[in-house]
Amino acid sequence: MTSFDALNLSPALLSNLKQLNYLHATPVQEKAIPLVLKGRDLMASAQTGTGKTAGFVLPILERMSTTRTSGPTSVRTLILVPTRELAEQVLQAVQRYSKGLPITSYAVYGGVALNPQTTAVKQGVDILVATPGRLLDLYRQNVLEFPDLKYLVLDEADRMLDLGFADELDDLLCAFPKRRQTLLFSATFSARVKKLAKDLLRDPATIEIAAPNTTADTVTQLVIPVDKKRKTELLQHLIKNHGDKQSLIFVKMRKQVDELETLFNKIGANVAGLHGEKSQAMRNAAMQSFKDKEIQLLVATDVAARGLDVDDLPLVINVDLPFNAEDYVHRIGRSGRKGKSGSAISLVTADEVNQLAAIEALTGKVIKRRTEPAFEPSHKLPETQAGGVVVTKNDAKNPSSDKRSRNHPGKSGRAGGPRMFDHSDEGRSSRNKDRRKRRK
Repeated sequence: MTSFDALNLSPALLSNLKQLNYLHATPVQEKAIPLVLKGRDLMASAQTGTGKTAGFVLPILERMSTTRTSGPTSVRTLILVPTRELAEQVLQAVQRYSKGLPITSYAVYGGVALNPQTTAVKQGVDILVATPGRLLDLYRQNVLEFPDLKYLVLDEADRMLDLGFADELDDLLCAFPKRRQTLLFSATFSARVKKLAKDLLRDPATIEIAAPNTTADTVTQLVIPVDKKRKTELLQHLIKNHGDKQSLIFVKMRKQVDELETLFNKIGANVAGLHGEKSQAMRNAAMQSFKDKEIQLLVATDVAARGLDVDDLPLVINVDLPFNAEDYVHRIGRSGRKGKSGSAISLVTADEVNQLAAIEALTGKVIKRRTEPAFEPSHKLPETQAGGVVVTKNDAKNPSSDKRSRNHPGKSGRAGGPRMFDHSDEGRSSRNKDRRKRRK
């Protein structure tokens, strides 16, 4: 393991890291920090919980410490993220690492009042963390300009594209100076992100810590087949059997979050719900209470799939599989972080088999199955094989048959069916293309 002392960081940064008990760099930090310090553009892929944020924040802080601070309405480093929760998490990391340094930092995102953010960015910010929609709002109001932008980071770029930020990103990129250092960090890189990287990066270095889109070995994965009408009952059974373990529960729709939050409250469980229609204050309170281990259960849509960093979270339960296979990687990555062990249980119905196959094709693993006694499904979940293959009834009768129902995840790695995402934030502005003004 490489010590941070060997990575050419300043004494001030090293002192902050020691106070945070950061003694050795993770593999992604060890490889990324020297490349960023050299000024290279970078495309880095690493599993969740492996320290990607420090991998780009630390070398940027090191490079910024030798140059002047930002003037009014300007920003020197811009970190774009897909959700409010991730914006706050990244900002907190920046502030921890830059403690005592003459560097200002701030975060802007939708779902909260615009005026305080306007006042803050008008003064100039060295490091700004932002969701694309709110950033574009501020830019169009001439509150923020980018002539001094030197460092651009896209964190979780795949999620930004899936949430429909492509147009906002396109407009923003037209406003950024071409002479800059650009970094892309994510746990997953879809074909769309690779195309974006080709347009954004100049002769980039590439880092892949483990195979792309893989899940951490520290997370034990399990599929439990079940009939749809018994999912809630099985969920209660699992929570009861796991005792007082903290659990993060993912569902597909906001309505389900509210229903499960009400149900668990009625039976005396310590629970909070999280989705995009809740106020930002409520979302922040739920996240912080869960991080502080004040509540046992957090029921959430995919707004919590990224940006929730909980020390030693033992269990993630997918009541519904995500339609986007990459989101599965991020969901279960909330557990098993920083080398600690965790578990991920998915309750899967027969009509979710294509989503399951897409996940297995993306991760390269066929997930172990276990039938829960007294919850055996009447609608059998079809078998799957390596490579995203769903075994049909004919295959089961005739093992030598070559006829198989193959899943085609496509560019985004998702199975068939409608795309369902929690769009209520993520601070995006209106998509009226006729009103867009491209600034070059």
